[in-house]
Amino acid sequence: MKLSKFFLGASLALFLCPLMLSAQSAHRHKHEMGEKLGRVNFVTSCNKAAQQQFNRAVALLHSFWYDEAAKGFVEATKTDPKCGMGYWGVAMSLYHPVWAPPVAAELQKGITAAQKASTISARTPRERDYIKAIGTFYRDTDKLDHRTRALAYEKAMEQLHLQYPKDDEAAIFYALSLLGTALPTDKTYANQKKAADILNKVLAAEPQHPGVAHYLIHSFDYPALASLALNAARSYAKTAPSSPHALHMPSHIFTRLGLWQESIESNIASAEAARKSATWKDEIHAMDYLAYAYLQTAQDGKAKELNDAIYRMSNLDAHIFQGAYALAAIPARYALERRQWTEAATLKMPAPDYSWSKFSYAEAIIHFARSIGREAETSTARGKKSNDCLRSNKRWSKRKRITGPRRSRFSVWLRPRGWLRPKANRKKHQNLCVLRPIWKTQLRSIR
Repeated sequence: MKLSKFFLGASLALFLCPLMLSAQSAHRHKHEMGEKLGRVNFVTSCNKAAQQQFNRAVALLHSFWYDEAAKGFVEATKTDPKCGMGYWGVAMSLYHPVWAPPVAAELQKGITAAQKASTISARTPRERDYIKAIGTFYRDTDKLDHRTRALAYEKAMEQLHLQYPKDDEAAIFYALSLLGTALPTDKTYANQKKAADILNKVLAAEPQHPGVAHYLIHSFDYPALASLALNAARSYAKTAPSSPHALHMPSHIFTRLGLWQESIESNIASAEAARKSATWKDEIHAMDYLAYAYLQTAQDGKAKELNDAIYRMSNLDAHIFQGAYALAAIPARYALERRQWTEAATLKMPAPDYSWSKFSYAEAIIHFARSIGREAETSTARGKKSNDCLRSNKRWSKRKRITGPRRSRFSVWLRPRGWLRPKANRKKHQNLCVLRPIWKTQLRSIR
């Protein structure tokens, strides 16, 4: 994926620059000496050369570098045409358990790869079981919805894990499948805790495995659990520093815990790595978290540079959900966190040529911010008091405040992670009585 026109200010040159690399440069980067993606040893019956390519592709897969992983698996099948697990890997790279469901084109490619893997088969029963497991996700796509197929894959991986208890890869992929089927409404975090238990058992034997630390972060990426992932967050970037996502992912936990400087450093490093690998979705995702951390530490000038960069983007040729969310969230957050209500009320859609119709939930962020801005202006004009509203709702007023200089009520519901319940501080602020009903109405409209 590339960005054909991406104009960024000179002040951002240290970590934001044009994101176009030639295919030749990207190819050189992919194979450059000193690449560090963690340690993976997924033993297969493929020949020695294909096995090396396969292990590298699995390492990429565990860091959600899906496009590059798919290329690596294809290389393995070219090196060893009888390497059925290579096609298993291609099918796996098109299923993103904790991201959005595959679009139609991805789904068709995954079906083709799974069928090819099944046709070529593999030389061992264990490998055939892996191929059979991913096949359950791509089976009957015309009859079964995404969640039903994801649950079928989870059950298949559970059986594979039980059948091969000493297979660390089976355990790790099973843990990931549990995260992929966890319900957002389950506040006991049953799947997440189960996944973490599995991963912690593998950790002792596989301390340098990229998937273990990565999926532990995802397991505990919730306010109530975030502190449990701090060690994993601080180790993942060291395990796979060549991966932009590995450099960024720790900031999920740093953000949850209010460790703003660590989040800033994490995302600057991620953005730099993303530029080198021409993965603009990773760079803009890092920008999203970076802007959030700057605002929480009252570094509004640096946040403005990122906000201005968003509005200079045009002709985006890769339409993905990370990009859509960041494009909308950065401007909305920049206005609301600074309590600039008029600015929020008059927000313009960035990148007007973007396919916003495909990401209506992201477009809703801008409309939501406009509504808040307009209502806050009206509330201020009428002289409403927030103290009355706070006293009338103890549960709302006594929520724990966010750590950091700004301690904004907007910082949680407009977190890069997604739409969450606001946390209010106890400072007098004239728009709180109006913001709460507006927030509830808008949130219902986008679910």
